[in-house]
This record gives sequence, C-alpha cells and structure tokens, in this order.
Amino acid sequence: MIKKIKNYVLVAMMALTMGAPALAPAVVYADNITTNLCTGVTAAAGGSGSCDAANPNDKLKSVASTIVNLLSVVVGIVSVIMIIYGGFKYITSGGDSGNVSGAKNTLVYAIVGLIIVALAQFIVHYVLSTAASTGLTS
Repeated sequence: MIKKIKNYVLVAMMALTMGAPALAPAVVYADNITTNLCTGVTAAAGGSGSCDAANPNDKLKSVASTIVNLLSVVVGIVSVIMIIYGGFKYITSGGDSGNVSGAKNTLVYAIVGLIIVALAQFIVHYVLSTAASTGLTS
C-alpha cells in the first residue's frame, strides 16, 4: 500500500514538473501579441502615437490588475499546497474518522479558496472595465 502511494505521489510530482514549464511561453507570447497588435493598429490607422499613452484610466486598471494577479498567484500556490497536504492527510489517515474528516475539510477549504480566487479575478476585471467605460475612474 505504501509503495502504491509513493508511486502515485511520484507520478503526480513528475506530471506537475513536466507540465508547468509548458504554460510559461503562453504568457510571453501573449504579451508580444498585445504589443505588436497595438503597434500594428496604430500604424494601419496612419497614426504615429504611442500605445502607452492611450488612456489615463489604464494606469489605475493596470495597477489594480497587477495587485489582484499577485495576490491570486500567492493564494493559488497556497491552495495547491493545501490540496496536496489534504490529500496526503487523507491517504495516511488509516481509516480514523477524525483524521479523515480533517483531511476532507482541508481539501474542501483549499478548493473553495481556488474558486474564490478565480471569481475575484473576474469580478475585479469586470468592475474596472465597467467603471472605465462609464467614466467613473476619471
């Protein structure tokens, strides 16, 4: 039984290790696409202006988005660690009902934390875009 658990943990760690770097290039390419798209649209419109000085509300939106993104990364990492910890507690509970319920609570709270972080991203971006479009942040 212990050997099976070790194999599962080893496979999970290898999958996370192998899969995580595949996500990094997408962020880099997305940033380049945004920059190139803005430059291309400005050139196609016959303008010579910079893409950075488009709107003063963009600075507030950028700062708020950066703060929310940083907090989301921190909470996301902690939630994933807690899910792994809760899973380990669940596997090693040995059938003791107190340990099983504690492990289940850890898993539930970690998953709820991930859901709240995901919803916070959507809510903050929605509020900021709505406020910017109605002129409330001027």
